Amino acid sequence: MMDFRQIRQAFLDFFKARDHEVVASSSLIPRDDPSLLFTNAGMVQFKGLFLGTEKRGYVRAATSQKCVRAGGKHNDLENVGYTGRHHTFFEMLGNFSFGDYFKVEAIHWAWELLTEGYQLPADKLWASIYKDDDEAYRIWEQEIGLPPDRIVRLGEKDNFWAMGDTGPCGPCSEILIDQGPAVGCGRPECAPGCDCDRYLEIWNLVFTQFDRDPTGKLTPLPRTNIDTGMGLERIAAVVQGVTSNYDTDLFRNIIGRVEESAGKRYGEDEKQDVSFRVIADHARAAAFLIGDGVMPSNEGRGYVLRRIMRRAIRFGQALGIKDPFLYLIAGRVIDIMGKDYVDLTRSRSFIESITLNEEKRFADTLFYGMKVLAEEVAKLKERKEPTIPGPIAFKLYDTYGLSLDIVQDVAREEGLGVDVKGYDQAMAKQRSQSQESWKGSGEEEIPEVYHALVNRGVRSAFVGYETFASLAKVTAILKGGKEVASARGGDEVELLLDRTPFYGEAGGQAGDKGWIIRDGMSMEVNHTMKFGDHLIVHRGTLRSGTISKGDEVEAKVNEEDRRATALNHTATHLLHAALREVLGPHVKQAGSLVLPERFRFDFSHFTQVDQETLREVEGLVNRYVRENHPLSTQVLSREEAMQSGAMAIFEERYGDVVRLVQVGEGVSMELCGGTHSARTGDIGLFKIVSESAVGANLRRIEAVTGKAALERVQSQEESLRGIASALKTSPDQLKERLEKLLAEQKQREREIESLRSKLLSSKSSDILEGVKEINGTRLLVRRVEADSPKELREFADHIRERLRSGVIVLGAAKDEKVMLLCMVTDDLTDRFKAGKIISRLSGMVGGKGGGRDDMAQGGGSRPEQLGQALEAVEEIISR
Repeated sequence: MMDFRQIRQAFLDFFKARDHEVVASSSLIPRDDPSLLFTNAGMVQFKGLFLGTEKRGYVRAATSQKCVRAGGKHNDLENVGYTGRHHTFFEMLGNFSFGDYFKVEAIHWAWELLTEGYQLPADKLWASIYKDDDEAYRIWEQEIGLPPDRIVRLGEKDNFWAMGDTGPCGPCSEILIDQGPAVGCGRPECAPGCDCDRYLEIWNLVFTQFDRDPTGKLTPLPRTNIDTGMGLERIAAVVQGVTSNYDTDLFRNIIGRVEESAGKRYGEDEKQDVSFRVIADHARAAAFLIGDGVMPSNEGRGYVLRRIMRRAIRFGQALGIKDPFLYLIAGRVIDIMGKDYVDLTRSRSFIESITLNEEKRFADTLFYGMKVLAEEVAKLKERKEPTIPGPIAFKLYDTYGLSLDIVQDVAREEGLGVDVKGYDQAMAKQRSQSQESWKGSGEEEIPEVYHALVNRGVRSAFVGYETFASLAKVTAILKGGKEVASARGGDEVELLLDRTPFYGEAGGQAGDKGWIIRDGMSMEVNHTMKFGDHLIVHRGTLRSGTISKGDEVEAKVNEEDRRATALNHTATHLLHAALREVLGPHVKQAGSLVLPERFRFDFSHFTQVDQETLREVEGLVNRYVRENHPLSTQVLSREEAMQSGAMAIFEERYGDVVRLVQVGEGVSMELCGGTHSARTGDIGLFKIVSESAVGANLRRIEAVTGKAALERVQSQEESLRGIASALKTSPDQLKERLEKLLAEQKQREREIESLRSKLLSSKSSDILEGVKEINGTRLLVRRVEADSPKELREFADHIRERLRSGVIVLGAAKDEKVMLLCMVTDDLTDRFKAGKIISRLSGMVGGKGGGRDDMAQGGGSRPEQLGQALEAVEEIISR
């Protein structure tokens, strides 16, 4: 029997033998596609090829692509655990043709691999086709020899495939296997297209012919394409002779680890088995998503990951697991899949740390949230109500972090429904979560004009690693987003050159500035951008002369800025290494911005980095600088680079060939296309400016190097000298001088407070001479001088001590504002309410107020009305 690894390899080898390029899986975070939350199909990384906006060195490809379907249109989350074939994370085996072969080859090869490669029984295989696809019907019947009664025509819902609301789409043909009536629904009308598992779809062949725009219009693609997809988990179940994906070797060991944590066996109780399946699936999704740089958070991808993890934790509690466990299950996922995805193994500490931290954050609130949910369910059942109200479901989310998925799972177990509409209405009052709050990958789509240039073969060779200036030829001129033949002085333009020393913004490093010149012409370049792998665009202003396509020019980078940027970029590598050394291997770069004058570095970590630890990190980076390590670079295949132990960065998109930057022996080794110093000693000095939070489990350090670091230190020293001079001491005695001054100030504040208290006591004694008696109640109403409500309250406290029984109303005006206070002694609060009195008085001075029965404060913005308000007190009391 073939194991899952052999099944995957057999697929890739089969198509490699048929001239397909075997392409590595892309990240679960889609690049250059704002329409997607996650990579959800094998064709995502080839979208540009399908649309004809991109060219690569092959027209046939085969992949085993990591995919996640949770959140957005393609969302299997709520079904996971309740069936044997739904997953949040899965691998999609696929073969693709970009304008090369079409339906005939796709159908023939699929049949050959299934029947000869995987030895599936031909008499159990069926095919469904789109209702109008006569060509596919003919191939299946006449060329493959499939009996007509095993070829089924279905409608758009089943046999017309689209990646999303927009983009490439077309009719498809699905290959199904009849697993027998034992796994079916038992209905007489059961047939392909039924939701049961009898006729199981195992391979979808999409004949991509159209591009769907936002209005739904279908436009023929420039070339017809093939996009096929076969879930590894599903074909493994079929080949291994089991009816549930969770019984394959992809899941057995993961479920075994859940059994160890739970002390229970899988397969003994179906309701309990749901928990095993959910945890096994969600642990895979969590491990791969975190490994690709997604962090648990309250928005976008991070929120979907958090929902997945918390759903797994909830089902862990349902199994009776008390201690953190999901990080252990994620570790088992890494044990199994790390052989195929080396990034998982290298990120083990990081993945396990993030998972454990999320478990700890959620454990207590989950316990109390589930308790509250159980109480609500009991009340509903007692009242014989069939639905959990939306506001209650939202409260459980808002207060206890129980996502709607968890509430729905519990409702399903208890035979209840959930008012999703009411939940959505409550959620709408707060900021949107998940897909509604997410605007895609956060990256802009590449403008069409650049796609057109790429398809025409326009390329820019980057020579900036070796030189700051280069002769070049103008290959294209863009003005106002359109290609033009020439431009003249004053025009804002974009130039493309056949070769350039200008670094296009990428990998967090800012694009170069500089000049492009020729006889009588000069263009100031204020920004350089990079699109795809080989298109570098110089944006700026033509300061003089004219320029035309084909002109020979000289491109000159601003050397001072470039050198400063290179120092900062090398410093990010040293900082990354130092953070991992000091804080631990869970630290990974999550973003950066490298400018000439400064840089920022985002990294994964759970808490604020204290000042002492920051000093340790700063000291270690400066040690690397003083040791003056050399930097070396190599260009390798991505596979060779990853096997070497190089760090890959979340924000980067890597091609098949990568550049490896190594610092010294064992200091740092990262995949990086940026520019760097020759040695670490060139940095001179490294100085951390700030450390802050930028998101859940994400921190940011801002720092400076070289000249900017020196200037910062000199500026701080100058400030210290100025402060020391003002305090009549020297900089090295400044701390002691400040401590002495602060101690003296505190002593004086205590003396002032003592004198003030005595003064208030004296004044309160004088004020008591103004006490009146109204209907047997002592009343004191006075306008006084006070700088704050606190002072007014202290004044009243002194009066109350002497008055013993009565009502006190004080008013003061300060800076065009009125302050009012009322105190009622305890023996009178049943007759007079301080809050009500202050409320009425505050309204008279244009404000609001209130408080307790015995003490209330208020105020307003009309000090000219204060006297009138105080005069009204007697009338209020007498009533």
